[in-house]
Amino acid sequence: MKLFAEIISWVFMPLLTPVYALLIVMYVPAVEQQFYGLECQDCIYLLQVEVKKALLYMFVIFCVVAPGFSFVLLKRNGVIISLEMETRQERNVPIIIMFIYCIGLYFMLIYTASAASLPKFIYALPLSGAAVTGFFVLLNQWKKVSIHAAGVGILAGFILAYTSVNMKFGVGMLIAAILLSGVVMAARSYLQKHTMQELLVGWLTGFIITFSVNYFY
Repeated sequence: MKLFAEIISWVFMPLLTPVYALLIVMYVPAVEQQFYGLECQDCIYLLQVEVKKALLYMFVIFCVVAPGFSFVLLKRNGVIISLEMETRQERNVPIIIMFIYCIGLYFMLIYTASAASLPKFIYALPLSGAAVTGFFVLLNQWKKVSIHAAGVGILAGFILAYTSVNMKFGVGMLIAAILLSGVVMAARSYLQKHTMQELLVGWLTGFIITFSVNYFY
């Protein structure tokens, strides 16, 4: 059971969840919703293959590779004790770094896709990541919360916002995201990494902020 919980923790680490969210909406079929007779332009499934690949590369670099490399450097220089970042004090600099990368990805997308008409969720996803990490910078000053829980909260909030404007995407993926949230939080609780309060605060923060940013963007 401990091995399973550890595998879940690594497979669904917070750095990977935005990429998972993007993969889901790119490759799970969805049909655009009609609104006052006009087609909604926010269906990511219908993007060209080349565009999908380019976007995935950007998200992987800014959300996984660059921050992961930065965290390894922080560990080598003694800024953090471990990549798990188990203490609240260790998390200040890594959270700020993630905020910077999220903002960087958002403006990179704005700059590189200025002439294209991409779905709003492509821009809103990194912006919501910046909003969540920005809130965590403040929250971490007085309370430790689960970043793993926030990661799956971001995934669930993003899927809910996306489902609201894509009829055929359906609620199946939303239910799966919520169930996955439960599995990840149960794993973190089993490993005694967080209390239930820390898990719930982290998940609700990620879920509410991400849904709000993506829905109203």
